[in-house]
Amino acid sequence: MSPRLTDPSLVAPGSVVTVGTFDGVHRGHQDVLSRVVERARASGFPAVLVTFEPHPAEVLKPERAPLLLSPGDEKLELLAESGLDYAAVLPFTRALASLSAEEFVERVLVPRYRMRELVIGYDHGFGRDRAGSVDVLQRLGQARGFPVEVVPPLRLDDGETVSSTKVRAAVAAGELDRVAVALGRRYSVTGTVARGERRGRLLGFPTINVALASPRKLLPPAGVYAVRAQTPHGEFGGMMNLGPRPTFGDEALSLEAHLFGASGDFYDARVRVDVVARLRDTRRFESAEALAFQLSEDAGQAQRALEALR
Repeated sequence: MSPRLTDPSLVAPGSVVTVGTFDGVHRGHQDVLSRVVERARASGFPAVLVTFEPHPAEVLKPERAPLLLSPGDEKLELLAESGLDYAAVLPFTRALASLSAEEFVERVLVPRYRMRELVIGYDHGFGRDRAGSVDVLQRLGQARGFPVEVVPPLRLDDGETVSSTKVRAAVAAGELDRVAVALGRRYSVTGTVARGERRGRLLGFPTINVALASPRKLLPPAGVYAVRAQTPHGEFGGMMNLGPRPTFGDEALSLEAHLFGASGDFYDARVRVDVVARLRDTRRFESAEALAFQLSEDAGQAQRALEALR
């Protein structure tokens, strides 16, 4: 079931709740959400995620706020696959941040969402200064009569725990396979197809130019990548240039993808581009002809990378 967005009190007499930013909805988050859904189905109550927009760091420490793995609607699209009944997006403000854990429970979670059970990750903390630790919440649950389940960490084969911070570091370093393991899927970028300069068409490799859905999106390093794209016209393999176009003297950040076998009008379509493998650095070529030759080489390499995943 796809989660519904809600802010008013639930119609149901109770709910099983988890709370957090859930940036990236990585495998650790997925463990928490699956447990919320499992307990909700057993109790007959809805499964509810209470999350925040914008990211708390953007309000409390904007100079240190991270770029995000899944800003805005990207996160909601990922949550739609989780089995949640409701995803409640609270505006994160300094007033909300000033609430203690006890106040957040008693003023928000219980009256608004009729919380009967709380499920949290092992490292969770909410309320003023994140003082609502696991121990605090468990004591609060005992006093107020709601059980608190703590979901243990998810560890990768190398023993590392999965966290949004670690996934962000891996994306920034271009460690795409490690990112895919932590997320349980390929890292993706979502946006709307905009009109470009049509240079790719002249080179024999027409592209879609993707305008990012959010300026807060974290991107892999600049380069040429093998990708898979989800579009209104279907799914396509392809290759993507992420970054500047130095051959044409264009240093602006761009994201343009050539989709193998695609045709038709993609303008204004919302697309998701899954980043599969890095092929090479972005670099300047001496002529358009030299670039076209390299693009032909890139296309073959991208197709081989995509075939290897089948």
